[in-house]
This record gives sequence, C-alpha cells and structure tokens, in this order.
Amino acid sequence: MTARAAAILPVRYASTRLPGKPLLDQTGWPLVRHVWEQVRRARLLDPVIVATDDERIAAAVTRFGGRVELTSPSHSSGSDRVAEVAARLDAPFVLNVQGDEPEIDPGDLDRLVERLAAGGEELVTLARRLLPDEHAALADPHVVKVVVDGRGRALYFSRCPIPHGARPDQALAHQGVYGWRREALAAFAAASPCEAERAERLEQLRALHMGMAVGVVLTTHASLGIDTPSDYAAFVQRCAARATARGTGSA
Repeated sequence: MTARAAAILPVRYASTRLPGKPLLDQTGWPLVRHVWEQVRRARLLDPVIVATDDERIAAAVTRFGGRVELTSPSHSSGSDRVAEVAARLDAPFVLNVQGDEPEIDPGDLDRLVERLAAGGEELVTLARRLLPDEHAALADPHVVKVVVDGRGRALYFSRCPIPHGARPDQALAHQGVYGWRREALAAFAAASPCEAERAERLEQLRALHMGMAVGVVLTTHASLGIDTPSDYAAFVQRCAARATARGTGSA
C-alpha cells in the first residue's frame, strides 16, 4: 500500500509586507484557495487542512469547501501551528506547506512523501540547484542555502552563500516545504530554539541541533512564494495568462 500524508497549510492574516494576504482575491479566488487547490492535486496527500487562528480565513476556507482547523493565536511559527493540528490526527506523516505558495509543484509534494516513507529520516524538505546566472540569489539573505552530504541529507542551512566560494550552480537554494514524521514534529515543537537558529532565523537548524536526519529532495521547480504586492501582482498576471491560454476567464 502506498504511504500517504496529511497536508497542513499554516495560514495567518497578518503580514508585514502584504496585510490580509490569504484573502486577496483579484484572480476570483482568495490566495489561500489557490494553495489549497494546488496541494490537493498531489496523489499522496489526504487530508489537506488549512490551520489558522483567524475567523475570516476560516470562513473563506469553509465557503470554498475546504477543511479548516482553528488553532491557538499564541503560536510564534507556522511549525507550531502545524504541530497543534497534527496532534489531533492519526497520520504518521505530515507535510507543512506554506499558505503563500500557490504554484507549488504537486509532484514535488508526492516525492517528499515517498522519501519520508522510505524511512531513516525524521524530516524531509526541498531544494533546487541555482542557475549559473543567479549570482544575486546566491548573495541574497532571503534565499536560504543548504549543503548536503553524500546521502542527500542536510549538513547546514544558512542565509550566507554556502559553500564558501561556490558559483551559483554549485549551490542549493532551500525551498521551505517540510515533510515530518509526526512524532518528530511533536518533539521539535516542544524544544527550545538553538543558538544557530536564533542567529540565522532558520528554525530547521533546530532539527539539525536535535540530531534529526533531514533529507533533501532536489527539484527543478523554483519556489514562487507571495511575499510582497509585486509578487501578488505578478501572480495575478500569470493566472490571467493561463486562463487566456485555456480560453476561459476562471482562476
């Protein structure tokens, strides 16, 4: 029998750079629905759940027929929100898919589930090799880099260019989708941030600090998360172009 995983989308209303982001609806759908619909296209994810502490988001998800779970408003991270919902489920594997990734590749999500089910790793995530001309991305602290060992497991994540002196096409850019064994997620959420995590502002370093094996699945799909008004405007344009190509006006 093929392994399956629950997908949990942590979604919050507040956003410094793009307030009310999950409910932006210039495409005809709220952004959170685009993410939910894309995740539902994966073969190995069931159920797909939006986790939020905001009644407006919960109402929007209910209106389009999605499953939503209300969580504590005191969580400091999406992982904490996901862990709260995962504790209510009996799924052995849980994928944490950010609620602002409307174009995440469903095939990549399935590959994460397959890697997790293969055993030996508590946590799996995605990364892609930078292109030769992506010098700005290599230096950009908003693009997290990862170095892996010979088994395809993470050695370290950093906002700095790693390995030192590498060309862009020798570096891997991390993409923040996480597949967890449920018991590992619970242990992670119960632990305190480590020094490296606080310095880099990267919570996946806590998993490495705890001695967890972190598998890295390589993809050729670039992450196109929505963080700013210009990101959203570009996404709206891509949606319109796809609708025109299909000969429809729908999202």
